[in-house]
Amino acid sequence: MKRLIIHGDPGVQNGAVIERDGEEKVLFGVTRNGDWHGPERVQLWCVMGERDELEAYAKRDYVPHWLDVETVDAEDVTVVTESKTSMTIE
Repeated sequence: MKRLIIHGDPGVQNGAVIERDGEEKVLFGVTRNGDWHGPERVQLWCVMGERDELEAYAKRDYVPHWLDVETVDAEDVTVVTESKTSMTIE
């Protein structure tokens, strides 16, 4: 799992699938920052990972402060699906 900060809004929501470094990644959590105060453009702070990491995310089996952070502009994000995918824990 990684923290992904997107500068701008590519139109994604929780559960969206994006392409990052040639691989499909799921955005488990998307927090929108900067609508009223802050930077010129809105920022989306996301927790990004593989589909098989959903259970670890749901059970909070990670430390959010220790995740590696990547930043990217909204124009550089390739969106596969914009909204929730079939994310279920088996």
